[in-house]
Amino acid sequence: MDDKELKALWQTQAQKLEENILLTRKYAEEISKMKVQSALASMKPLKIFTIIVGIIWVGFVDLLIIGSWQSGSAFFLVSATIQVVLSKLALGIYLYQLVLISQINLGTPVLEAQEKIASLKASTLWVARLLFLQLPIWTTFYLNAQMLKQPLSLFINLLITVLFTWAALWLFFNIKYENRDKKWFRMIFEGKEWTPMLQSMEFLDEIRYFQKDEEYV
Repeated sequence: MDDKELKALWQTQAQKLEENILLTRKYAEEISKMKVQSALASMKPLKIFTIIVGIIWVGFVDLLIIGSWQSGSAFFLVSATIQVVLSKLALGIYLYQLVLISQINLGTPVLEAQEKIASLKASTLWVARLLFLQLPIWTTFYLNAQMLKQPLSLFINLLITVLFTWAALWLFFNIKYENRDKKWFRMIFEGKEWTPMLQSMEFLDEIRYFQKDEEYV
């Protein structure tokens, strides 16, 4: 076998190897896309369930507020109003997230999908902040004028309200992506609303890596 034949054989083998590498990357990219779709799809049932329960809840609280507007305690009316407003805001974010998930199309540039996942992540953090802001309300809605006349009862309830308010504000300002590795954060967010989203972010990074490699081949 002369030099020309060796060179031709080497070029043929190199071309086959390159084709195999491209095919392997293509398969890996498609698998990653399927994983992204699967992870996002796993988030939908819980969000749909939360929306349904949320609609029932805010409707129930709205009826309570309307029914007790004339005779209800001021503490109850103010607390219930704040609670239902925060719940409606959270409900709106959940609806936005469902639309966002349905709009994620892996046939478009990966960067566009990553931007939507980033919006999904930010809105998930905001939902948690809004819901935790409700904590103090659960310590005030049952108060009435008679309870305020009892010093011990008033002191205990005030102490609980202050503690719940502090906890709500602390969580509101500390629930952010930078704290995702902290134990308290993982306790709050691990589950169907958070873990699949992080997995989707990782899979999208893999897809982008494969696509960049294909550009250089």
